[in-house]
Amino acid sequence: MIKQAGYLLFALFFHLFRLCPVKEKKVFLVATHDAGPDGNIGIVSQRLKEEKPEYEQVWFTRDNTIRRPVDFFIKKPYHLATSSYVFLDNEFLPMAYLHFPQNVKVIQLWHGTGTIKRFGQDVNTGTLKKLEYRANQRITHLIVNSDAVKTEYASAFAVDPDRIYVIGNPRTDRMLDKKYLTGKTEQFYRDYPEMKGKHCILYAPTFRDAEVADPKLHLDLQKVADSLSEEDVFFIRLHPHIASHLKETLAGWQEKGIYNVSEYPEIATLLAAAGILITDYSSIVFEYCLLERPMLFYAYDLKEFEKTGRSFYRDYRSFVPGQVVETEEELLDCLKERNYPKKESFVRENFPLLDGNATSRLFALIFSE
Repeated sequence: MIKQAGYLLFALFFHLFRLCPVKEKKVFLVATHDAGPDGNIGIVSQRLKEEKPEYEQVWFTRDNTIRRPVDFFIKKPYHLATSSYVFLDNEFLPMAYLHFPQNVKVIQLWHGTGTIKRFGQDVNTGTLKKLEYRANQRITHLIVNSDAVKTEYASAFAVDPDRIYVIGNPRTDRMLDKKYLTGKTEQFYRDYPEMKGKHCILYAPTFRDAEVADPKLHLDLQKVADSLSEEDVFFIRLHPHIASHLKETLAGWQEKGIYNVSEYPEIATLLAAAGILITDYSSIVFEYCLLERPMLFYAYDLKEFEKTGRSFYRDYRSFVPGQVVETEEELLDCLKERNYPKKESFVRENFPLLDGNATSRLFALIFSE
């Protein structure tokens, strides 16, 4: 109720500022998931600076909270109400109560480049589902990578397919840029010079709704450490909420080759440096697959997740581009034996546009209409 009251107050000031003229060359950037330079919003912002420097940019990030009331309830609503373009990488629930002028474009880029697990309108309930639905009706352009994702996002966002554009996601451009990836790898070695020549294993599990109150790692760190060869290092990248609860658990393992990189600012740098990715139901797979490197899927709660969790849009085992293991023993055996079978068709099926020009297509669509 308190959050809803905040959304309503935001909307009240927004509609007051609707009396001000909309500026033709003003862009409002909502980056509440990833405000870094490698996120979708960061990439759009940089391209705007390069190609349209005369455009004014106003950011809204996780730092913009009701704890700064003048900024949240007055400044941001004013800038949003006077912008011609709104780009988002996440849900923005105040939009449930907003009404934009007809010529304003609201572009949802989302923060994933695809999805394995169900989300949004397909899993949420109650007030959250209603607010998300209303907010999503403001979207004029929903950007996706493929027709398969278009079908899933039409359901998850509850938007008309006519508003979904299969032009590719800006983040895929970065993962296809060899010069960019080389720079990221070099950055990684500057941050971790002791890693040069090592085989980097990155473990990045998804966030689980059922573990909010009592997060768990589901790995025996001593067993992991014992299984590593001298050339191996094991990086753990957790969701911020989980990482904050397990910080002490993960401390003190670096000497044994296990590093907690949950607070490392750029996931793209970690992906560029990793020789193999271990994940489960995370959309990170859609970015890493473009590097054509092996993946393992440690789905320790697969049966439970299918029955009581979010479940999946497609059959999990046949869809993911790597071997599925359900126990820690299986996982460590695969790592030890370097047993990494791959599904070669995954990239073709999910990325029909692999030319590195997704951002250019986006700008042509949004700024040339």
